[in-house]
Amino acid sequence: MVWCLLGLAMGMLGASPEERGFEIARERDRRDTGFIDSRVEASMVLRNRQGQESRRQMRVSRLEQRDDGDKTLVIFDNPRDVKGTALLSHTHRKGSDDQWLYLPALKRVKRISSGNRSGPFVGSEFSYEDLLSEELAKYTYKYLRDENLGGKSCYVIERYPVYRNSGYTKQVLWLDKTEYRVWKIEHYDRKRTKLKTLTYSGYQRYLGRYWRAAKFDMRNHQNGKSTEIHFQKWTFRNGLSDRDFDQASLKRVR
Repeated sequence: MVWCLLGLAMGMLGASPEERGFEIARERDRRDTGFIDSRVEASMVLRNRQGQESRRQMRVSRLEQRDDGDKTLVIFDNPRDVKGTALLSHTHRKGSDDQWLYLPALKRVKRISSGNRSGPFVGSEFSYEDLLSEELAKYTYKYLRDENLGGKSCYVIERYPVYRNSGYTKQVLWLDKTEYRVWKIEHYDRKRTKLKTLTYSGYQRYLGRYWRAAKFDMRNHQNGKSTEIHFQKWTFRNGLSDRDFDQASLKRVR
């Protein structure tokens, strides 16, 4: 690990802001490779501008792909009006991603078009786009500065979506220099105005290597709403397969 960090630091000497930003993002990606699959239980708390709350319970499964982007399945267990709703996402390193939403009341699978992925996911402040795995090749990068955030020395980088129909023109990320964990992301809309800020907290390490946050907090600066997601009971290497993430799996949701 020491030699890897030394090599990274040497590689960034004299690099352009774009090259340095890419190297930081690549190191983050490298550190999160090899978990194979994961499962986690989660609770979602939605708050409107007046502070009124609604809550949802869900399960999230993820399957790492060797030569492509990851596959993710989100299943809602309650309340009753969303129970059985499921979102299946196939992220691709190149080309358009695939997403399907299962609506149990209609017993129908609806494909989410690329033009609609900036819309809110089940009324939350997370968009469908936010539910896709973060693939390195989906963005270009630029190093901005070093900055202290909450007592942590961080790299601050920008990334710019290269895929069409993104709801964002750019995102600004704060990553700590020791573990390359993301602590904050600012999202800028198509008008280049700050739209949302996502903060991460409660990181824990699993399998001696993989860091996962216990809480996501997404704040929308334009409508005053927010959504928190709390994670618990992470498990890894559960023996999941592609069959658990095909379109037929949406109708097998229990």
